[in-house]
Amino acid sequence: MEKRRLGKTDMYVSVLGFGGAEIGFESATPETVEKLLNSALDAGLNLIDTASAYLESEILIGKAAARRRKEYYLLTKCGATEGFTKADWTEVGILSHIEQSLRNLQTDYLDLIQLHSCAEDELRKGDVIKALQKAREKGYARYIGYSGDGEAAKYAVESGAFDTLQTSISIADQEALDLTLPLAREKGMGVIVKRPVANAAWRTGQKPENSYHHEYWERLKKLDYSFLKKDLATAVAIALRFTLSQPGVHTAIVGTANPNRWQENAELLEAGLLDHQQIEEIRNRWREVADKSWVGQV
Repeated sequence: MEKRRLGKTDMYVSVLGFGGAEIGFESATPETVEKLLNSALDAGLNLIDTASAYLESEILIGKAAARRRKEYYLLTKCGATEGFTKADWTEVGILSHIEQSLRNLQTDYLDLIQLHSCAEDELRKGDVIKALQKAREKGYARYIGYSGDGEAAKYAVESGAFDTLQTSISIADQEALDLTLPLAREKGMGVIVKRPVANAAWRTGQKPENSYHHEYWERLKKLDYSFLKKDLATAVAIALRFTLSQPGVHTAIVGTANPNRWQENAELLEAGLLDHQQIEEIRNRWREVADKSWVGQV
């Protein structure tokens, strides 16, 4: 699997990473997660991303993959907890979250610790940034990052305090392509993309039952991309290649409960980047249809 240097860090990450939200919110079994992660690592993936907010995700990942710790980069997020029902942006709270994450993940260090959708006003106070810097000084994490979208993400990039940005970019979520990605690239930040295929919200042809997917479903109905009428594998491949073709994007994290998905996704990328014409067709359609309410999905 292709690897790209994550900004100015020393990490050369696979273009596909494992996202840990789904296994937490869907209460995956330890056996399923062990099979998932081992199949992903065997397929050449070397990045695992999770968060303290994703319920049991960190614990499941720690149990399944701690013995292969040297084979992958480990990322998590702090601040938000317990399924996003609670948050603590104090220095004490953030350091406590990180210490618990280390225990959950059965490791003595993280490759990257990220603030999880921290609001702009909290960022401007500076305490949360100082907390992450302290975590780095303590050896809890090698690098620090911000995960989020919109104006808060823009401020995080402009602050110069972070090594990486994790943000939403897809065929149904293109705000970051103008708002934050160019500046992040200029500053040499690593860019990690979440929701790179817009949750494949179109895949059944029916509105998804899970409200988490509704925003992208509604957007895609209006965007009405012709390639989404092709077979699912072809449509997903175009969507994923669109995201990974954006200048400054280094890796895209995908959540799944299907152990075979990693090899399938790797095969979808064998065609390489989309050509300029295909990218512009998708971008132009977005410019024609998107309105100001179509902001990055946190």
